[in-house]
Amino acid sequence: MGHSRPRAVPHHHHLILQGAMGIMLVYDITQEKTFDNIAKWLRNIQEHANEDVEKMLLGNKCDMEDKRMISKERGETIARENGIKFLETSAKANVNVEKAFMTLAEDILKKYPQKDPASGTSGNIKPTGETQTL
Repeated sequence: MGHSRPRAVPHHHHLILQGAMGIMLVYDITQEKTFDNIAKWLRNIQEHANEDVEKMLLGNKCDMEDKRMISKERGETIARENGIKFLETSAKANVNVEKAFMTLAEDILKKYPQKDPASGTSGNIKPTGETQTL
């Protein structure tokens, strides 16, 4: 009693991870608990996603500096230790949101060239704008 048990990732999340080409891990810089969950999600990605999936770590709510609990350096450190890109963002103030999506999309496009069925030449995957939230 009083202890939280680690929760397993639901089966359908495993399926999403297996087919993912890019994953954004987002934590709230004003909530320690959300940052603590990043290590768990990185393990789940390592266990269930393709090994070459593009990953990016985002510290959200950077507009709320007065309520910050997670330093930018902590985010940078966990990203560096896991070989992934890092940005701080603010969805509310529209800081680095487009940059985050464009960076991840560009990295995916560089990694996954595809043949254009019409011409038979190599092309790139066309972004669909589809996202899935876990």
